[in-house]
Amino acid sequence: MENRAAIIAIIIENTDSVEKLNGILHEYAQYIIGRMGIPYHKKNINIISVAIDAPHDTISALAGKIGRLDGVNVQVVYSK
Repeated sequence: MENRAAIIAIIIENTDSVEKLNGILHEYAQYIIGRMGIPYHKKNINIISVAIDAPHDTISALAGKIGRLDGVNVQVVYSK
């Protein structure tokens, strides 16, 4: 299957899920191009963007695992 580039946008509202999120991202480290995290103290949230190059199924599986974490929202934008 052909790889696609994508950006995974993650908003963390429950900081108790950060450790689990980092564990999941570590499982997919071979596909991750880079990531940027921004703590937004005013709203008490964290915003993370993850650039990834992987098969569509892998990206979907990663986003699904992240989305099941408590207090975490995720969206994916794919390249053409």
